[in-house]
This record gives sequence, structure tokens and C-alpha cells, in this order.
Amino acid sequence: MSNVEVAEATSRERIPLNGVDTPRLFATINAVKAQPELAKFQFRATNTWVKGTHSRSRIEAFSGAGGEHRHTGDIQFNADHPAVLVGTDKAPTPVEFLLHAIAACITSGIGNIAAARGVTLTEVESVIEGDIDLRGILGLSPDVRNGYEAMRVAFRVKGDASPEKLQQIVEQAKARSAVFDVLTNGTAVEITADCTRG
Repeated sequence: MSNVEVAEATSRERIPLNGVDTPRLFATINAVKAQPELAKFQFRATNTWVKGTHSRSRIEAFSGAGGEHRHTGDIQFNADHPAVLVGTDKAPTPVEFLLHAIAACITSGIGNIAAARGVTLTEVESVIEGDIDLRGILGLSPDVRNGYEAMRVAFRVKGDASPEKLQQIVEQAKARSAVFDVLTNGTAVEITADCTRG
């Protein structure tokens, strides 16, 4: 949120809204403002090959807010390919997780920002599409990229504010979305491998 939005929100009484603990949200913003080092986080996952195109990731510990943390439950995600792409269709494809990631990231932002602005939401839904040409990953054309050529996220948002204010909330959520940033600005990715015969 911008300084103006924070000031606007702090002038109102802070009450939980839309399932967001708004007082805690602003306490977190104020704590990070006072101690910027608390904002440094590292999220981690461990992935294990199961068979064929099927693998399983575990999300357990992460660091941030000045310490190490563990999720409260067992978080696992499976990934696979559908039969038409030589898989067993036991889970979404890895690129389908990107569709979930961008929608979930912006949706959580909408929930937080609406609560901070005192807007009660009644519905937030989105339809996400990604266009990909598999000639790239199949090695059939060096001119075709491996990833999505385009993605579209269409939101439908209802709440007790004007359509213009709801649109501003969506735009702010997009502007602050970590996943949108990663997908549109790129992120350096280092890959190493420890390979042994076995």
C-alpha cells in the first residue's frame, strides 16, 4: 500500500474484515517499517520424483521476520502430466500451478487491501488462462519459447464499494503481487546438480 493508503486506513478504526486480521496487518506493516530487516524471507520446497512425469513437493520450513518458522500442517503438492502428454494425470502440470499461483497471490492481495480500506467483499472469483506452444519444450522449434506465450486473469469482484474503488483494489493487488512481479519481470534462477551413478 502507498503511504496515502496507509494513512487513510490508519485514520479508521481497525477491525477484522473479510477474514483478515486488519489490526495485525497494520501491526506487521508498522513493525517492518521500524525494522526493515524483518521483511527478508526465504521460502523453500523439497521435490522428489515419484515415477514418469509424477513428482511430489513438500513445503515445510521458511525463514523470515527474524527467525525460522514451520508451517502448522503437512503441505504437499503433486505434479504430473496428463495422458495426452505422456503422464498419468495424477495432478496438475507444473505450468498449471503458475495459473493457481498468480490468481491466489492477487486474490490474497485483494482481500488484504479491501480490509485495510474498510471495504467488505462478498465475492472474488477469477478465470485464469495460459497459452503455450509445446513445440518449444518438445525441441521441435528453436523459435518457440518453452513457457507461456501469454496469460490472462479475469476477476469478478463484488463488495460494498463503488466499481471504481473495487477496480482500484484489484489494481493495487496486482501492483503488489509477488507472483505477478516474478512472471512479468523475471527472476534469476540458479540450477545445480549433484549427479552420481546409482
